[in-house]
Amino acid sequence: MSPTTEWLAQWEEQRHKLKSFCDLNAYFTETEIAGKQLAVMNIGPCSIPTGHVLVRDPLAYLIDRINEPYFQTAPTGTFTAEVCVVTPDEFDCARYAAVRLRFSDDQAVRFEEALIGNENIVELEEDQFFGFNVDAGLCSICDKEVHLAYCDFNEQWNKDNPGLNIYNEYFAPLFAESYKQHPEYQRDSGDWINWNIPNTDYHLPMFQSGFGDGAYPVYWGFNDKGDICQLVVQFIDIALAYSEDDEEDENLD
Repeated sequence: MSPTTEWLAQWEEQRHKLKSFCDLNAYFTETEIAGKQLAVMNIGPCSIPTGHVLVRDPLAYLIDRINEPYFQTAPTGTFTAEVCVVTPDEFDCARYAAVRLRFSDDQAVRFEEALIGNENIVELEEDQFFGFNVDAGLCSICDKEVHLAYCDFNEQWNKDNPGLNIYNEYFAPLFAESYKQHPEYQRDSGDWINWNIPNTDYHLPMFQSGFGDGAYPVYWGFNDKGDICQLVVQFIDIALAYSEDDEEDENLD
């Protein structure tokens, strides 16, 4: 469903509200933010055959065919999914702060929230975002054509396996195997997979959502010509999340 002319006019007037609250480039170029050590992890290819992209929880929401993609489109092709990891320490496990697709080598000079085209942008406050919901602790970046292939797989699997849970019976062993093959920055049950949808050439990465269930923003990165050159899913505002922890620790001393 395409956005209406009225909505697009509102979007043009209000899009200054959609800018990222922090420098998302730093997530993938710096080795430390707010005292937390960072690493960038390659989790393999992500298939974008049409450029119509959506970001969803793959277990709770991506299985619904009616999911609409963002109204702006990305370049097509196969792109590497990169994860900004807050590396583990004595207090916590590895946390995935953001996941990025780079569509070109261009530098992103601004980041703006990706929208479907029906949001009530007029009432959005300057410090708010729309985002997407996570209810199963996982996220996927998915092209619409890949999404439909995933729905086909999910429906057929459930038909062939009545009464069984697709995560427990199908995906959990894949996550566990991912940990065995790539243990760095994963818990032993697995925190990411790069899934090739059976009987297709499509790669659909699935990965942990930072601190777990919640609502998270997705941003387009634009180059200096105004073209989309990146997509970034932000799970953790690193400076905000960990600076507050530091202040609380200081207050307890």
